[in-house]
Amino acid sequence: MSQPRIVAVTGAFGILGSAVARAAAGPGARVALIDFAKSAPEGLVAACGPDALALSGVDLTDPDGARSAIDEAAARFGGLDALINVAGGFAWQTHADGDPAVWDRLYAMNVRTTANASRAAIPHLRASSAGRIVNVGANGAVKSAAGMGAYAASKAGVHRLTESLAEELKGEVTVNAVLPSIIDTPTNRADMPDADFTRWVRADELAAVILFLASPAASAVTGALIPVTGRV
Repeated sequence: MSQPRIVAVTGAFGILGSAVARAAAGPGARVALIDFAKSAPEGLVAACGPDALALSGVDLTDPDGARSAIDEAAARFGGLDALINVAGGFAWQTHADGDPAVWDRLYAMNVRTTANASRAAIPHLRASSAGRIVNVGANGAVKSAAGMGAYAASKAGVHRLTESLAEELKGEVTVNAVLPSIIDTPTNRADMPDADFTRWVRADELAAVILFLASPAASAVTGALIPVTGRV
């Protein structure tokens, strides 16, 4: 009988991160939920199984913070098979009137968190028989729109990091990214109340693609940027 997969999810307390963590735990994986927030949503940790590890208040923009969290998860479970980098952020602003500090904030939230968590996880993933990194990019970073400059630039950085890491770790660890369009979340519904929500990507749909890429079955896929655009 194969051993349960050991999966670390960053940004695990958010809508997508929670969906990924719950879905990963479904087949019996041992899950580490890592987030900057001080507490997990009610019931989330219990839903991820009796072995689930919740690490709150983790600043992944700090390399030492990222390493400490990843090492704690690996020590708790005896290794690490997959890192799923969901942690990130979004902001809309026009370039002419926007705050320049937003560029630094989104770079830190989207690129630096992914880079730091991945760097911390690599030694553990190399020791796995099927090491995986799955990042969350954005379809909006392939062809950007008005007001999306800072966000698209930061997510494009995630895309390029994904490709670079895939080459660096080829034959050892696969590295891929999903590129969602609009994810169906309460925040997005509130921001776009007149939109057709049925056309958006549900968190569980995106989680299913992420977990395939994090599975042993995806051994032949690396360096891929996979659009997950729902019915848009």
